[in-house]
Amino acid sequence: MHASITSAYLARYRSAAADSPVELLPLTGAQRRFLITRRLAPHGRSDVVPLFFAYPRGTLDQDRLARAAAAVAARHPALCGGFATVRGTPVLRVGGPSAEAARIPVAPGGTAREALREALLDWPADGPALRLLVAREPDGDEDLLALALDHAACDEQSLGVLTAELSEAYEKDDGYEKGGRPEKEDYGDGPVPQALADYRQAVELQLAAEDAAGGPAAQAHWGRRLGGLTGAGGGAATSTGMLTERLPAADGAARGAVFPALLDAAGVAAHRLHRAPGSPRAGAGALALGYPWGGRPVGAPAALGCFLNTLVHPAGSTATDDLDALADAWWDDLDHAGTPFDEVVRAARTAGAPWTGALDAMLTMEDLHRRPPLVLGGTPGRETHLAGRPLAAPLAVSASHGDDLLVRLAWDSDRFPAADAHAAFDDLLAVLRHHLHARPCPDSHG
Repeated sequence: MHASITSAYLARYRSAAADSPVELLPLTGAQRRFLITRRLAPHGRSDVVPLFFAYPRGTLDQDRLARAAAAVAARHPALCGGFATVRGTPVLRVGGPSAEAARIPVAPGGTAREALREALLDWPADGPALRLLVAREPDGDEDLLALALDHAACDEQSLGVLTAELSEAYEKDDGYEKGGRPEKEDYGDGPVPQALADYRQAVELQLAAEDAAGGPAAQAHWGRRLGGLTGAGGGAATSTGMLTERLPAADGAARGAVFPALLDAAGVAAHRLHRAPGSPRAGAGALALGYPWGGRPVGAPAALGCFLNTLVHPAGSTATDDLDALADAWWDDLDHAGTPFDEVVRAARTAGAPWTGALDAMLTMEDLHRRPPLVLGGTPGRETHLAGRPLAAPLAVSASHGDDLLVRLAWDSDRFPAADAHAAFDDLLAVLRHHLHARPCPDSHG
């Protein structure tokens, strides 16, 4: 039996930590993948998670933003120090707050959106982990704020923690302006020992779960599920377009059908683009549709960080007539959700899949009810979205489920014609409407 990837990493980490003059913390499987991907990327570009909010002109105070960012970062080890590679081993080097707040100039004739997009593309390879970037056109009536994080320090659960804590820290900082606190707090030392201990415990429990989830049963499951993958040749995209649509929110029993419906719809859209007539891979087998999933291990402290895994769904070329069967298969996958991605790739290839591990499409869904609004200066930010950002795959489908279901499709515009992307989005929306409108009402009886 082969040694697990997780156990091999832990052995290297313990050796590096024992010889280090500063404290080093281990990384989860997802964090290691982000760091390795960054090193292999042509420009060493980090995978960034941004949220964008608009505020009325004059709402935001730059110094106050900077103090709030430092105060919040100082509470969380994932937002302190920096991610590093020591003797070939990815680690988190403990240190002070890794945060900044900056106003980004807008070029003559340019827009705030363009300025923020360029600033995010120039994310420094060595941090900081948290950035609050503000831009405004000279004659604009709104400030556009990007709350952006290194993905290695953040997952969906972390976003809700950050919007709540930043709102609180910004509000409390009002005392500086009104003379309530005569001296600034010093956040230079970073997290208190208890926060470090909680973070270490959470990561170690996550690694133990990942190690346990890489056994023969998991290998057999993923081999069966993904042995037919062929893939279309994924890869990162830097020039992208985006389409959006708002659908009614799913209520009651239909809420449980949203993610399986998205899996089916995103798969159909991926085939429409990757398997278009004339494509060298037209008519080939299942595509690799990746999606993030996960949470803190049972019993782990609620540490901010990146505690997720990338799961893979074998996307077929046509919509299913039996969403319940697709949902059952998806639930079976979630029973093995802790299997590290690299172990999943190994299982698929062992089962005969000619798949490199590159994802043909990505799907993400956020439940907005889990994320408090970002309230600064008493004003809730109006959330918006920016087209044109880089993608980790040639196609990305994102859904935000709140008062409605906001669906976005972004694609590699250098690879796929806009007309094909529009057709793929039409297919995606048709599948979603079919599945979600066909669900029984909560008070219906069979």
